Amino acid sequence: MKKIYFVLTICSMMFLMSCYTQRTAGNSGKVPPGQAKKSTGSKSAKPYAPGQQKKN
Repeated sequence: MKKIYFVLTICSMMFLMSCYTQRTAGNSGKVPPGQAKKSTGSKSAKPYAPGQQKKN
């Protein structure tokens, strides 16, 4: 009986320790202005920079 509890305990510990969530950087969805410029083939990164966009 002790052997069964020991095996169940080990299995449950392995299961709980295998649950691992990976954290990414805070700005994971945003692309830097220079990289956005490269992907679109534009000459300037100015339209992609948040500080350079006009507010209407």
